[in-house]
Amino acid sequence: MTDHCCAAMTSRANARCDQHDDAYACPDALVDFSLAFQEYGLIIHDGGRSSVTIEFCPWCGQRLPESQRDRWFDELERRGIDPFEDEVPAEFQDDRWLSSARQD
Repeated sequence: MTDHCCAAMTSRANARCDQHDDAYACPDALVDFSLAFQEYGLIIHDGGRSSVTIEFCPWCGQRLPESQRDRWFDELERRGIDPFEDEVPAEFQDDRWLSSARQD
């Protein structure tokens, strides 16, 4: 379980449903947090996997951490990996890549 800016965000971002394995399929899920991108989004329940990226917590108003999405793609490119064509290493599926990218 990941801690977030406040108890309400932690509760919403870490929520798991007994009926749905995927938060995008659960009508009660509101927030998606991407460990890999360190990015928060409000889930759009339209049958797909869309979300609207947010920069501030809807509950406490705190500025959320800056998304690492661009840096994620840059780091894969630096390693010669095309995420649309090649297999993406396991460390890039969550936040492990952040610590390895800092060490290189």
